[in-house]
Amino acid sequence: MDKINKMDTQYELLNKKIHQDCRSLSATMEQLQAMDIAFDHFKLKFLTNDQTVGSISSRYEVDKKKWTEAISNLQEKVKLMKSDYCQLSLEAHECVDSIPELNKMVFAIQELVKQCEDLKVKYNEEMKERKKLFNELQESKGNIRVFCRCRPLNKDEISAGCTTVLDFGAAKDGILTTIMPKKQFRFDRVYTPKDDQVDVFADASSMVTSVLDGYNVCIFAYGPTGAGKTFTMEGTELNRGVNYRTLELLFDLRKKRSDTFSYDISVSVLEVYNEQIRDLLATSSTTKRLEIRQGSKGSHHVPGVVEAKLENVKEAWDVLQAGSKARAVGSNNVNKHSSRSHCILCIMVMAKNLLNGECTKSKLCLVDLAASERLPKTDVQGERLKETQNINLSLSALGTVISALAAKSRHIPYRNSKLTHLLEDSLGDDSKALMFLQISPSDKDLDETLSSLNFATRVRGVVLGSGKMQVDTSELQKTKAMLEELEGQIELKTSMQNQSEKQISQLSEKLKIKEETCRKQEEKMKELEKKLKSAGTELSYASSAVEGTRVAKKGHSRSGPGA
Repeated sequence: MDKINKMDTQYELLNKKIHQDCRSLSATMEQLQAMDIAFDHFKLKFLTNDQTVGSISSRYEVDKKKWTEAISNLQEKVKLMKSDYCQLSLEAHECVDSIPELNKMVFAIQELVKQCEDLKVKYNEEMKERKKLFNELQESKGNIRVFCRCRPLNKDEISAGCTTVLDFGAAKDGILTTIMPKKQFRFDRVYTPKDDQVDVFADASSMVTSVLDGYNVCIFAYGPTGAGKTFTMEGTELNRGVNYRTLELLFDLRKKRSDTFSYDISVSVLEVYNEQIRDLLATSSTTKRLEIRQGSKGSHHVPGVVEAKLENVKEAWDVLQAGSKARAVGSNNVNKHSSRSHCILCIMVMAKNLLNGECTKSKLCLVDLAASERLPKTDVQGERLKETQNINLSLSALGTVISALAAKSRHIPYRNSKLTHLLEDSLGDDSKALMFLQISPSDKDLDETLSSLNFATRVRGVVLGSGKMQVDTSELQKTKAMLEELEGQIELKTSMQNQSEKQISQLSEKLKIKEETCRKQEEKMKELEKKLKSAGTELSYASSAVEGTRVAKKGHSRSGPGA
């Protein structure tokens, strides 16, 4: 019995132990299941991390290669920039070292500028003196100068057996002699039939220069029908006359004087026909009467007239052609194509002295007068008779004005005709005048020739004085030469200074740019190195995580079979 009780007791004890072991086994199984689940989860995480590490490694290799190349390129650029920086620094130091020399140059230039200002004052004084001397020179030759030009015999005259009644043996001395009757006439210049347009204008060019100096000038051609007035003044396209050559000279002088003067040149072309004024540049026909108005300081103008502003010689020729085509012409038994009007080319010049600001306004009148004809010779009637009477009336008024000027009358009858009224400010006090007397050499025109020669002699008597003084202009030439030399030196020194300052400025700017570029490249390198370091840290962290996962997996595999 005791044995049974003892066995029961053992059984109960064993049973309890078995229950405890079962419970322990159950707990262990649950732990094992949990570990299996955790292992599967860890295995999945490991695979995921492995893929991530692979992706990061691949990306790291690509980025590493890219950053390595970028760093290599940047290092090369930095190396080049440092080399450039050294070169620029050297150049900058050289420029800085040259500053004392530049300061000396600046001081020298300032002295030259001061001298230049003094010379400008002297130059202005010399310019005034030159104008005065030139004016006195023109006065010494006569305020109204007379050039006599004779045309050659034409084909009709040669065919008709006409002979020359003029002797040009003393033409170089300004003397013209008529053969029958034998009589001498003295003028400022006598041109033979062999002299051309160039010869004629060469002597008249000095009068044109006076316009740019602020004087009013009048150049007019006088003579009978067919004597060559229009040819002298207008010429042809291949053999151009005084009008075109005058404008050509003005534009040439404007260009040469552009450093010290500015000139505005404009022209108008007027016609006096039957004592009526017509605008030959007007584009539309109009019946409006043009009248002369008194301006300031004795000047005259015609309101409503077209004034064409000219910039070059081509424009000038176009204007001259337009005016010539619009001019009134007619015929008589002396000449098939006779100018029936007075044609006046007015050239207005506005000048400004760029050194002292002084301004002048002057006018040059180039006049092709209508033919001077005696009524019995022209054999005209009706409207042509009226034209001839008006022409002769205006020419007679011109003669009266010239006679009054010669006699130094207190009253000059400029307003007796439209022609003289228009020319009032170009035939008066401070103006200059030149008359081209056009004559024919033919014996059949002898009466007209003698009449014209006598009229021209009367014209030449107006204020014809002897030379007032002989002025030595060598000092003026020396001063001008010295001024030009100093201006050249100043220009050279200024150019050198500007070039040095520009070079220093460019070097400084390049230096700043290089320094800024180096700074940016260094910042970029630091940023790339930082990124590279960050990527390395990230890769190291990922590698550590993978390694930890592998160790855990290996430990789990070892504990699995023992369970």
